[in-house]
Amino acid sequence: MSLSVGDTLPDITVKTPGLDGPEDIRTGELFAGKRVVLFAVPGAFTPGCSNTHMPGFVVNADKILAKGADVLACLSVNDAFVMGAWQKDQNAEHILMLADGNADFTRAIDMDRDASAGGMGVRSYRYALIANDGVVEYLGVDTQRGVVEDSSADAILAHL
Repeated sequence: MSLSVGDTLPDITVKTPGLDGPEDIRTGELFAGKRVVLFAVPGAFTPGCSNTHMPGFVVNADKILAKGADVLACLSVNDAFVMGAWQKDQNAEHILMLADGNADFTRAIDMDRDASAGGMGVRSYRYALIANDGVVEYLGVDTQRGVVEDSSADAILAHL
């Protein structure tokens, strides 16, 4: 499935950091009946993600939620422990962290890329989307390394 505006997002189990360890969350349940802003990063704690991409959403979380998003979520092909630690490191308590450790969701929407040459295995492209009841309304993908434009918080705010 190559993701496009108008597509319905798949129902896949991912993990989220919980008080007692990783918890399952179904994307079908997450998106059902809600307007969700989801942004995905190639990797937690990586320079572009930690210095540019995530901070834009942390600073603008209140604005994004005030403009009609019910949920603001970040997805990465990392485990839930890493996502929880990154959430704390980035002061991202208003952002739902989603760990797609096996890249199941990422592959299902054709946003996976091979980063094994850099020792990182399968990773996600950098993207952001707005979904209403699981249907994609906006999709911004940045394919150039280190570029955060179409997937930025500013791009999301412009489309809400």
